[in-house]
Amino acid sequence: MPEHFRALIVILVLAGVVFAMARRPAVDLIPDRDFTRRRNLWFALTLLAFVSHSFWVYAGVAAVVLTFTQKSERNPVALFFLLLFLIPPASKEIPGFGLVNYFFAINHIRLLALCVLLPAFFALRKRADTIPFGRTWPDKLLAANILLTSVLYLRETTVTDTLRQTLYLFIEVFLPYYVASRALKNLSDFKDALFGFVLAAMVLSLIGLFEFSRSWLLYNALTDAMGMQWDIGYLSRGGSLRASVTTGQAIALGYVISVAIGFYLYLQEDVRSRLQRSLGALLLAGGLFAPLSRGPWIGAATMIVVFIGTGRKAVKRLMLLAVAAVLALPLLAIVPGGQKVLDLLPFIGTVEVENITYRQRLIDNAVIVIQRNPWLGSFDYRNTPEMQSLIQGQGIIDIVNTYIGLALSVGLIGLALFVAFFVSVLQGIRKGMRSFPNRDDESRRLGRALLAALAGILVTIVTVSSITVIPVVYWSVAGLGVAYAQMARKLKHTSTAVTASAHLQFR
Repeated sequence: MPEHFRALIVILVLAGVVFAMARRPAVDLIPDRDFTRRRNLWFALTLLAFVSHSFWVYAGVAAVVLTFTQKSERNPVALFFLLLFLIPPASKEIPGFGLVNYFFAINHIRLLALCVLLPAFFALRKRADTIPFGRTWPDKLLAANILLTSVLYLRETTVTDTLRQTLYLFIEVFLPYYVASRALKNLSDFKDALFGFVLAAMVLSLIGLFEFSRSWLLYNALTDAMGMQWDIGYLSRGGSLRASVTTGQAIALGYVISVAIGFYLYLQEDVRSRLQRSLGALLLAGGLFAPLSRGPWIGAATMIVVFIGTGRKAVKRLMLLAVAAVLALPLLAIVPGGQKVLDLLPFIGTVEVENITYRQRLIDNAVIVIQRNPWLGSFDYRNTPEMQSLIQGQGIIDIVNTYIGLALSVGLIGLALFVAFFVSVLQGIRKGMRSFPNRDDESRRLGRALLAALAGILVTIVTVSSITVIPVVYWSVAGLGVAYAQMARKLKHTSTAVTASAHLQFR
């Protein structure tokens, strides 16, 4: 039996276990018909990918299925999140048939955005209650970011390729942000969307644990069977395989699951069964461990600290968390296998400490390069002597820091726009939370989770460049933050109007 068919059997069994476990808690969060329809679609598209033996066959059939499915989908963000990590986002070029070299490269993420998010974009634009793009500060900063990036492409490539790259920005940056920021209007919409992301991450978690334990990357053979080039290499750390599942990189998998943990902090309170809550948390914790990526561990810790720190009895609970962490370290040193975990921990571990040294060298050398073209960066920064000295054994220069990568390629102006965008989103979430002074209010808890998730993302991308699924996730989460701010503003205005009306009637 071909390897990809053997992998398919394992994937279907593992995913079936997760969906079966999630069925009961899903009832507490979303309508059962939505869960059933999306679950069946996940299995159908997975089967299609493995039996198609061609990306073009998969893309064609999937496009038809998704087009018809999205017409009956009430929450496109939830559907997008659940299917986002279905298969690896390896790309194929659409031939130009003699007119151009090729039209553009298509992959699973772009296909999903075109079939699910683009129709939602057109529908949302027609709705009277949709805020026009450009009204909020995040909108303006994002537009400036996209415009600057598009213009700077002209200095390194042709006009045709610049148009192509701008199309990618529209599909992968604008569409996820716009639909996420406009489609979600109330708490039930947010629960639906966040549950879709968490459920997808739980599937990744169980598959990742299998990859880690059996040293077998299940999706490796799929890209070969579909005739696609996708470098999913076998990487190890401390003698164990680092799981990657469909994300292509272990750190990308850890990043996705850490974001899901941030969302889970909100969702778990609405799950009635304590056992189900605990099982979900354990599954995500295992999934976070399986890639053996320390950056996402720090990001997840940041999310937990921010979530607790913005809640009731924050100081007491943070102190208890700190005490528990301190007590856990000596305990790990004496339990079987605990020393191996200690060796993997950031800052105190001994495994691959040279990675930390490399990151320090990257910052030092990048600062020198940035100083030569500080405002708008340069397209050939990799050819400088400072960057060439960072070539690793694989023959690549790994820019393992999103902020450094931006400063090198689009300069301090581009970096400032990027940071200002996320700061404005964080401020909007924080301001929205103040609309709910009761710290136990469900709407405030949602704000805490979104604030924590975005803060953790901004910490994690210090340790990784914006590869594979990483950027589409942080643009989408930013959109959720803007949607939350708008929901809070609307509820505040409604509450103020009701209070004023009651006061007039009393008088």
